[in-house]
Amino acid sequence: MADTYECFRLEVADHVATVTLARPPVNAQNRRFREEIIAIFDMLSDGTDVRAVVLTGEGRIFSAGADLKDRPTLEEAGAYPRHNRIVRESFNAVMECEKPVIAAINGAAIGAGCVLALCCDILIASENAYFAMTEVDVGLAGGVAHVRRFFRESDARLLVYTARRVPGPELYRMGVVSACVPPDALLETARGIAREIAAKSPLAVRAAKRSFNLTEDMPLRDAYRFEQSQTVALAGSEETKEAQRAFAEKRKPVFRS
Repeated sequence: MADTYECFRLEVADHVATVTLARPPVNAQNRRFREEIIAIFDMLSDGTDVRAVVLTGEGRIFSAGADLKDRPTLEEAGAYPRHNRIVRESFNAVMECEKPVIAAINGAAIGAGCVLALCCDILIASENAYFAMTEVDVGLAGGVAHVRRFFRESDARLLVYTARRVPGPELYRMGVVSACVPPDALLETARGIAREIAAKSPLAVRAAKRSFNLTEDMPLRDAYRFEQSQTVALAGSEETKEAQRAFAEKRKPVFRS
């Protein structure tokens, strides 16, 4: 995959893609950034050479959020709906990617940067990282629905109403991130998880992610029925048969997809 992006770097090795936010100085999100992240994650979702993705930031900041110089004005009819649509889809591209996405949060994740991290499947934070939802500091509001998915209700409201910083170790204590590690161990920790995932049945992993995404707001009965339908669909696949043969023969499976 050629690296032809203005705001990102993309590397692929061992079925793991590393997507690095690379828009100095603070990886702020403008229209070009959003168009590129949509294109990258749509491609990775379809690609057969990638089974897991690591998303991280260049430098000392994961993402300082939306580029305020890029915001639309109310004077131009239709500008805000167009802007809001691409903002939504930039987040949706990460959430809807068929491959699991591990956030390697290397530094500050502020506002839309925090939301972007929360769109990933698994969150790993550096000890130097922190989350902050600073919209109220500039007279705006947003991100509540995403924050609520990871924070308890009182903590979510505290984060949004006060705009205070929550550092990596505290995020780990709160159960928001799965690990908080020294900065020099962050990328390898995230890639290690990605390689673990990449060694599993790609069809089964994609089915599991589909279940997580589609059943989040379903009643338990309907959600579990959907999951069972995924199991039935997988049961007859050659990949599942190979996984079961390998388990019985105590060897590593060989997957073609």
